[in-house]
Amino acid sequence: MNADADVVTLARTLRAEAERANERRVLVLAGSRERGYDRLESVLDTLSVPITATTLVGPADRLRCEQLPQANAGELLGTTRDVIAVDAHDELRPNAVGKVVGAVDGGGLLVLLVPPLEAWPDRRDGFDDSLAVPPFELADVTGRFRRRFVGTLRAHRGIAIVDLESERIEADGLTQPAPRLPTADPAPPPDRRFPAAAYEACLTGDQSDAVAALESLAEADRAVVLEADRGRGKSSAAGLAAGAFAADGEDVLVTAPASRNAAELFDRAGELCRTLEGDDTTVESRRIETSAGGSVRFREPTAAADAIDAADIVLVDEAAALPVGTLESLLAADRVAFATTIHGYEGAGRGFSVRFRDRLAESDHEVTDCRLVEPIRYAGGDPVEVWAFRALLLDARPPIEPLVADADPDSVDYRRLDPDDLLADERLLREAFGLLVLAHYRTEPNDLARLLDAPNLEARALVRDGHVVSVALLAREGNLPPDSRAMMYEGGRIRGNMLPDVLTSQLRDEAAGEPAGLRVVRIATHHAARSQGLGSLLLERVREEFRDAADWLGTGFGATPGLLAFWRENGYRTVHVSTTRNDSSGEYSALMLAPTTAAGRRLRDRHAEWFADRFGALCSDSLDDLAPDVARAVLRSVDANAAPSLSLSDHEWRVVAGAAYGPGLFDVDPGPFRDLVVRYLVDDPDDVDLTAREERLLVLRALQARDWESVADCLEYHSPGQCMRALGDAFCPLVDRYGADAAIEVRERFAGE
Repeated sequence: MNADADVVTLARTLRAEAERANERRVLVLAGSRERGYDRLESVLDTLSVPITATTLVGPADRLRCEQLPQANAGELLGTTRDVIAVDAHDELRPNAVGKVVGAVDGGGLLVLLVPPLEAWPDRRDGFDDSLAVPPFELADVTGRFRRRFVGTLRAHRGIAIVDLESERIEADGLTQPAPRLPTADPAPPPDRRFPAAAYEACLTGDQSDAVAALESLAEADRAVVLEADRGRGKSSAAGLAAGAFAADGEDVLVTAPASRNAAELFDRAGELCRTLEGDDTTVESRRIETSAGGSVRFREPTAAADAIDAADIVLVDEAAALPVGTLESLLAADRVAFATTIHGYEGAGRGFSVRFRDRLAESDHEVTDCRLVEPIRYAGGDPVEVWAFRALLLDARPPIEPLVADADPDSVDYRRLDPDDLLADERLLREAFGLLVLAHYRTEPNDLARLLDAPNLEARALVRDGHVVSVALLAREGNLPPDSRAMMYEGGRIRGNMLPDVLTSQLRDEAAGEPAGLRVVRIATHHAARSQGLGSLLLERVREEFRDAADWLGTGFGATPGLLAFWRENGYRTVHVSTTRNDSSGEYSALMLAPTTAAGRRLRDRHAEWFADRFGALCSDSLDDLAPDVARAVLRSVDANAAPSLSLSDHEWRVVAGAAYGPGLFDVDPGPFRDLVVRYLVDDPDDVDLTAREERLLVLRALQARDWESVADCLEYHSPGQCMRALGDAFCPLVDRYGADAAIEVRERFAGE
C-alpha cells in the first residue's frame, strides 16, 4: 500500500467535496512530525493551491509558504487562506485554533499535524508548561482539554483522520452533501443613498442589510455596530460602504489591529471605487483616492485616535481585538462604525460586548445595530464551523432563563465543579463556561483548557436543579518558598501569582508571597437571577470552604464604583490600584484582600496602610485622570483601621480652617487639605454629610490638583469663583469633625461673623 498516495488522494477528494459544497474540511495527520510534514508536502504539491493562499502555523519555517507561530495567529484575522496547516507537536494553543479556523475559506482545508491521537492527551507540551503555576509542576497538569479535543475530532463530520504510524485512514471526512439550491441575488433597498453598484456587489441579504445600515453614517452623531460570526461578510460590507462614501467625496479613516486585518475591507472598497470611477481612482494597499476628492486610508489604532479630526467617517474592523480604552478614544469621531466578531474571542476577548457596549450606549451617538447570520466565505451548516464551536465552546451559553429565573439563596446548592465531572458532563461544562464567557470580557478558549487542566485552579458554583446559576473561578496563589520570593523581589516573575507578584515586585514587600492565598479570578451570576444575593452567597461559601486552607482571599479587577462596593460588602478591602490603565478594560485595576488568618490580616493591614499613605500623591500624578467616583469608592473600600493619622501642625490647621471658614486660600498650601480628604474618605464617618458633588470636588481639586476652570466645568459650577467657594464650604464639616484646637479657634473666630 502506498501510504503517501492514499493521503494525497484523500486530500484531493476532501478538497473537491469542499469546493463543490462551498464548505471547509479538516485533515488530521496524526503521528511523528517528520511523517506529517512528508505527507503534507506531498499534498501541497498535488493540490492546485497557490503558495500565497497557504499558511503554516507552527514553530518553524518548514514549508515554502507564509509561516506564523501560534502566538501570532491573530495576524490571520480578517484574511482568508485556501489551506492552513497547524503544527501542534510542540504545543496546542486553543486561542490560536479559534483564530486559524475562521481564516480558512470555503473550499479550503485545515490541516492539523498532531502526535498519535491515543497518546496525545498524556503528553505535555509548551502550552501545558504555561499552566504549571508554582508551586505546581508540569507533571501536575492534566490532559483533559486535549482528550476532549481529540474526541470532537473523531465525533464530527467533515474531519478526516490519518494514523501515520499504522498508515491507516481512520475517517475519510467525506459528508456527501446534497446539492445546494441557487439563491436569488439580494435586491438593493428602494430608498438607498449608496449607488446601486454597492448593493449589486453584496452576496447575501444580510450583507445588503449591513451596507444599508452603514448608510446612516451620512448623518451626524451616528454609530453603527456590525456583529457576526466569522465569514459572514461584515468586513466586505464595511468596505463597500467605505468605497461609496469615498466616491461621494468623503474622507474615510479605517483602523484595525493591523493593516492586514483590513485587507478585505480595502479590496472591496477599491473594487467599488473602480466600478464607479474606472481609472480615475487611485488604489493602494493602505490608501484609496477618488476623483471626487474622497479617500479611504488606514491608520494603526493609536494613530487613528489622533487623526479623527481630519476624517469624516471612522470604520473600525475586527473591533473585538482592540483594547476597550482604544475603542473609547475612537468614540470621539462624529460618525463611526465598529465591525466585530461574536464568537471569536479575538484579542481582548469579550471586551467589546461586555464593556464597550455600555460606553457606546452612554455616548451621544444614535446607534444602529446590524447582525449578519448568513455565511459568505462558506456555506451555512459548514461542518468545520460546527466542530470548532463545540471543540472550543465558542457558542457556550448559560442555562436558558426559565430554568434559573426564580433561583434564590434558599433554592440553590453549593457545588465543586470537578474537572473530571465537567469533562464527563457536556451540559454542565457548557453552562459553567458559557456563564463565564457572557459575564466577563476576558474569557477565551485558553481559559477552557485552564478550567480543565490547570492544577492551581478551582471552580465552584451555585446550582439550581443541577443548572449553573452562579460560578466562581479560583486560583491558588502564594505559599512560595524563600528563593521564589527573593526572585520576585529582585525583578523575576512567577506565573499565576498575580497578587503576590504585584505586592512583591511593585510594592517591595518580599514577604508578600509567603502566606497562602486564593484569588477569585472570575465570578459571574446568571442575568436572570441577579440582585438576589447569589454572588455574595457564593463568596461566603468559598470563604467557609477555604478558611483553613488559605490565609487570604483576594481579587483584582477593572475598578468601577459598583464593583468596588460589591467586594467591599463581601469583606474585601483595597490594598492597591494600578498606576496604568488595563489595555483590555480601559480601567485602572484594583487589588483587594479578605484575610482569613492572622498572617493574612498582617499582609492586608500593612498594604492597606501603605496604600492610604500614598494614594493622595498618586492622585496628583499617575492617577490624575482617575474618575472621581472611582477614587471615592477606592478609599471607602480601604480598611478603616488603615486611615492615615492627621499630623497637621497648628499652622497647617489654621490654613485649612481659614480656607473653610475665613478668607484663607486653598492654593497657598494644598498638602494638608489632601491629607484631610484621604482621612475622611477612608473613615467614611456617619456624622459628616457631604453630597456626592462635594466629594467629587474634593477629589478633583484637593487630590488630583486639576485647575479651577476644568473642575468648575466638570462639576457644572457657574464659574471658577463659585467652585472655590464650594470647596471651602465642603471643608467646613471636615474641620468640625477632625480639627485640632488651632482649627477650632479659627472656626470660632470667623463663624460668628
